Amino acid sequence: MQNQQLHVNTMNLKTTKQALETSHTDRLSDTAEVVREVSRKIGKTKVKWDNPKTVMVITKPGDMSLIGMTRELALWFMTTSKTCQGVKVFVDEKLKTSKSFKYQKIMQHYPEAEERLGFWTPELCAAQPKMFDFIVTLGGDGTVLFASWLFQTYVPPVIPFHLGSLGFLTPFDFDKFDMYLTKVMDSGMRVNLRSRLTCTVYRRVYQSEEQKKSVKLRNVLRNPVTGKIKIGDWCTENKQKKHRKKFGEVDGEDYGTEEEDLDDTEDEFAERRQIPCFTTVPVEKYQVINDLVIDRGPSPFMSLLELFGDNKHLTTVQADGLAISTPTGSTAYSLSANGSLTHPGIHATLITPICPHTLSFRPTLVPDSMELRICVPFNSRNTAWASFDGRGRIELKQGDHIKVTASKYSFPTVCKQDQATDWFNSLSKCLHWNKRERQKSFAIVESNRGAHKSTPSTPKHSNGHQGLLSVTSISGSLNQKSTPRKNPGTSSNHSQSSSLPLHQQKKHSGETSSSSSVDGLHDEVFAMFIEDEYHHASDNDFDDDNNTESAHFFDSDEESDDFSSIEDGFNGWTDEEITKARYAASLTKEMDKLSISK
Repeated sequence: MQNQQLHVNTMNLKTTKQALETSHTDRLSDTAEVVREVSRKIGKTKVKWDNPKTVMVITKPGDMSLIGMTRELALWFMTTSKTCQGVKVFVDEKLKTSKSFKYQKIMQHYPEAEERLGFWTPELCAAQPKMFDFIVTLGGDGTVLFASWLFQTYVPPVIPFHLGSLGFLTPFDFDKFDMYLTKVMDSGMRVNLRSRLTCTVYRRVYQSEEQKKSVKLRNVLRNPVTGKIKIGDWCTENKQKKHRKKFGEVDGEDYGTEEEDLDDTEDEFAERRQIPCFTTVPVEKYQVINDLVIDRGPSPFMSLLELFGDNKHLTTVQADGLAISTPTGSTAYSLSANGSLTHPGIHATLITPICPHTLSFRPTLVPDSMELRICVPFNSRNTAWASFDGRGRIELKQGDHIKVTASKYSFPTVCKQDQATDWFNSLSKCLHWNKRERQKSFAIVESNRGAHKSTPSTPKHSNGHQGLLSVTSISGSLNQKSTPRKNPGTSSNHSQSSSLPLHQQKKHSGETSSSSSVDGLHDEVFAMFIEDEYHHASDNDFDDDNNTESAHFFDSDEESDDFSSIEDGFNGWTDEEITKARYAASLTKEMDKLSISK
């Protein structure tokens, strides 16, 4: 009896334990569902500015035709827009000396421009990124990427207008900028929070001059069962020459300072290795919205890179290079390297090899929570080169590496409709996604049961784009051997038409009633439909009722501005100027901290 009671208690404990485990699993599932629901609601949420104070306009450099549009947009914000009363407009400082912008004429004809027209610099963007309520870009996709390059921390919402070549990230048409901006201000907007990557560059630090010529090795023990790694003492000079292994990165615990501790403290089956150990320090940090590209540069040798994920070695890359992309960047360099198209709402990081020297190295998607490291090993024949959204190209020497993590500073862009619609429209419009000549369909056979009641007429080919090519009634000729119904009123006509040739029978059947049916068979109508190439859904959300009145005196007046002696050109900001501006902004912040502490 006691044994039976003990067995019942044991079963109850097992059942309780399983119930607890099930409840924990259910909690995880419920949490995942809540996160998914929150993510869905974020994509459908509309954001509206209560009272915007400042707007920043970024113009594509080098295109002189956009300078007049920038002036027109700035004047609209200052004089025409009712929803943006009191808004201060910031344009590129390099437009101030441009003859095409005509800054002095603006100041003469619009006195309010003295207080409501400002100029932005890279230093201002780095020092005070939150002073702008939103950004308007005039250009193409490169202008949007430049906005991400300017704002390496917080980014205001971006309204991109299509004035470039491709326009994958720019869904708004500038011809109706006043309508789009008015709708955004009055009704709110949906925002696409595009994820960015934080790329931190680590450089190897040489402790002495001897380390520049040689690499110091250290004893390492790895438990083959648990995978735990322990770092021991430094190898002697003789052992360094005999046991030089390939590059690796490990994190572990020091277990001893003497080499003899290896045999005394650890199991004899543990793996013993000597790996190069060195110190690296972070020196640079970049936020990228498209991709980080590491390639072989001008070297004739292919790149040799070590790829780590969450401090675990994933693979060795032997290729021309490697592209680490965001979902937004999946349609950029990664796409050219045969990477997958990825919706910007997916939280993932794309790993795409560039011309790999293997047949099995396929592009991969990993969760953006995984920390990636791309290292240049010591046994690499050449160095590597890295670029961040195509900018800031740097050289990675042996021992250097880049850590890639998900950035906490997303890049918000305003949607024209919603995330999914804008993305698929861009795929179809810019990349011609899945577009080909439509396959011709088979003839559609449809029974015409009411043919005996009314006389059908063969419609002519219509140019109204209804898709109907031909309709033919084939009564009476389906079964000539069948005996027709005896009808005195139609027997002569039927015998007359059956003795005629086939083409005359068709003509004769069109003049007379084609209501003859044989043994319950009805007339059939053949129709072939094709896709209407001329019918397209209109994407105009607004009626073109309000047109901004342009200042005609800007075009008619040929009088030169005060800067007529200066060569008219708008070349934009170089990477060197932006780097100096960031450095100056960081120094200003440090000085402010010191003054506050004092």
